[in-house]
Amino acid sequence: MRIHTISFFEFRNLQNSLCELNPGLNVLTGDNAQGKTNFLEGVYLCATGRSLRGSPDKEMIRMNAKEAHIQAIADDTRIDVNLRRFGKKQVAVNQLPIRKLGDLFGNLLTVSFSPEDLKLVKSGPRERRRFVDIELCQLSGLYYQELQRYYHVLKQRNNLLRAIKNKSEGYDTLFAWDRHLVDHGFRICIQRGKFVKLLNETASEIHAGITQGKEKLRIEYAPNTQPGDLEEFIIKNRQRDIYRGATSVGIHRDDLRFFLNDADCKTFGSQGQQRTAALSSKLAVLRLIKRLKGFDPVLLLDDVLSELDKGRQQFLMAGTENIQVILTCTEMDGIKNIVPADSRIMTVTAGHVG
Repeated sequence: MRIHTISFFEFRNLQNSLCELNPGLNVLTGDNAQGKTNFLEGVYLCATGRSLRGSPDKEMIRMNAKEAHIQAIADDTRIDVNLRRFGKKQVAVNQLPIRKLGDLFGNLLTVSFSPEDLKLVKSGPRERRRFVDIELCQLSGLYYQELQRYYHVLKQRNNLLRAIKNKSEGYDTLFAWDRHLVDHGFRICIQRGKFVKLLNETASEIHAGITQGKEKLRIEYAPNTQPGDLEEFIIKNRQRDIYRGATSVGIHRDDLRFFLNDADCKTFGSQGQQRTAALSSKLAVLRLIKRLKGFDPVLLLDDVLSELDKGRQQFLMAGTENIQVILTCTEMDGIKNIVPADSRIMTVTAGHVG
């Protein structure tokens, strides 16, 4: 998969830019706060409909502007995203408006990697769940829909729990929400388990290559409950949930666990080992998308090379052959030895890309 052109209008500080991209490596260089990460965020928005940084839509519109627009041409697909300060976001694929955000997934596949992702192992469960969910949503629009339904049910159930606690009303409808929560949670849990199994197999192989066989990485899915046990635990914890006003069990409390040579990497791994495990996981996603979808995603690297030593820099870039990469950095001196001669180098200054 290749992005041929991408244009920005009033997006963050990118006011009016049209860029043609190299099918291989594209480097965005410049000082901090000039718009390099905004560029990557725009690409990611066209792929997922969401901010790379988790920002609300309106925050991505340039200050004092009423709307922002991004257009990406990827292979034979045109994606338009229009953000409006006083209205809902509009997305179109090949000039046809989509009704559900899930219909956007799959038209442009990306894998993003930033210094924050290097903290995947030692961060909280929420970030690891987000990692799994983002990749699964890109691979399956049905998974995205299932996830949306689950969190809608979860929100309604939590509202009802608080109503029962505060007003003693609605208990007779709680059972119906429990049933929906179990049904959607079961299907999500199964899909997460399958994905993490594939992720583990691929990341383990990559990690052995990075460490020259000195370390063995294992990634395990740690569900809050086993798929077949969710209903039992929902019922068991019903009274406690009412007391707390929140649902205490379910896939919204799942986690991943990383092991190096059978030791918990989060607890016993060094910072370097944790970063290498995260790097292996991200590179594994690249391979899995190629394996499952039949083509390579676009790789977004946000100033991540500065966080890696030369050996890991070279390993990362060696794994991106035949993949379109958009990479940001503040200066070229530290990466000249790993940047191919045919790379496109662009300087970003005050929102202008040239």
